[in-house]
Amino acid sequence: MAAYLALLLFSPWFAILGWAYWKFPKRQVEGGHTRGFDRVVLLLAVALSAVAMRWSFGMDWRNTGTLWPQVVATLAGYHAFLAVLCLGWFARAVQRRRREENK
Repeated sequence: MAAYLALLLFSPWFAILGWAYWKFPKRQVEGGHTRGFDRVVLLLAVALSAVAMRWSFGMDWRNTGTLWPQVVATLAGYHAFLAVLCLGWFARAVQRRRREENK
């Protein structure tokens, strides 16, 4: 349970970032393709964040204090979440640009 404490504590901030990803930019790709893609990106971001937290918490921490596993797990999960959102944002922009070129 301690490995997922960072995910629990960061869930409000992840919700805010997820809302911002979902809401902006206001000009969305028409046809509903973007919303499905956005759902997948958000679910993948949460899943990879949990995996990164679990992985980093499971590392060998014998020569460190008891706080460092939590700190590194939090940083790993946060960076994984942001990386997936950034990749999704970039992919969404590329997808939108391709659709506009084909019109």
